[in-house]
Amino acid sequence: MTSKDVIAVVGPTAAGKSDLAVELALRLNGDAVNADSMQLYRGMDIGTAKLSEAEMRGVPHHLLDVWDVTVTASVAEYQRLSAETIERVRAQGRVPVLVGGSGLYVRAALDHMEFPGTDPEVRARLEGELAQTGPGVLHERLQTRDPQAAEAILPSNGRRIVRALEVIEITGRPFSATLPERRYRYDAVQIGLSIPREELDARIALRVERMWEAGLVDEVRTLAENAKLRDGLTASRALGYAQVLRFLSGEWTEERAKEETVRTTRRFARRQESWFRSDPRVHWLPYDAPDLVERSLALVR
Repeated sequence: MTSKDVIAVVGPTAAGKSDLAVELALRLNGDAVNADSMQLYRGMDIGTAKLSEAEMRGVPHHLLDVWDVTVTASVAEYQRLSAETIERVRAQGRVPVLVGGSGLYVRAALDHMEFPGTDPEVRARLEGELAQTGPGVLHERLQTRDPQAAEAILPSNGRRIVRALEVIEITGRPFSATLPERRYRYDAVQIGLSIPREELDARIALRVERMWEAGLVDEVRTLAENAKLRDGLTASRALGYAQVLRFLSGEWTEERAKEETVRTTRRFARRQESWFRSDPRVHWLPYDAPDLVERSLALVR
């Protein structure tokens, strides 16, 4: 059994977090709690690498398929959902195993965090600029006003860039300064999976190839036609989905969409790694250690 209230398995995409989380949950009478922002969306299965039912191996998984693809993601809303879920799992005498690579979502679930408010006028003005000029111009502005935030946010992530600029404008402080000190809400342990860059790059390329073979293009086409994926400010910009939408609109060839998915996913993985490496509370273990599960259990116990 574990002495911890919550276990978190973190690290870059394609490092094997989901499989380790399932193994730990099986050993510890636990449930998996999703902390991947894109796995919260219904119908986005192949491109977000959701586990199949067989791969879940009977472990209950929470906070998957919560939002419609037209819903704009909200970290504050995820914080509320994750707190309810963690308390419910613990009340059942089970161990919550948080798993995902969305750094801010992991912190929202684990840490004491209050999110700055919003100003509808400022938000509307910035979103108007985003629609008119695209995210690149706004990202350059963020680079000037808050280089640390600009480093953490992908230049293509217009929604988060707008949010960062909004917070800077309404608080007068850098967006990066609004993240409070790292202080757990629970007795928690974070296990990070470490993987050499060359191996990670190769795994990402292989994963993207397999997603294409599994039918990612058809999945995106169906979501675009039946679920209005293009209307989703967050979901339409997800890795893989944004690139396939550009192929389906005739802007790119399919080969370019695939290459861009690999390239942007690799860049995203670097950002994930730097985010989690900046948290001194993460215990790093080699992703391919033969005794990975035993070493993870030792940290938990």
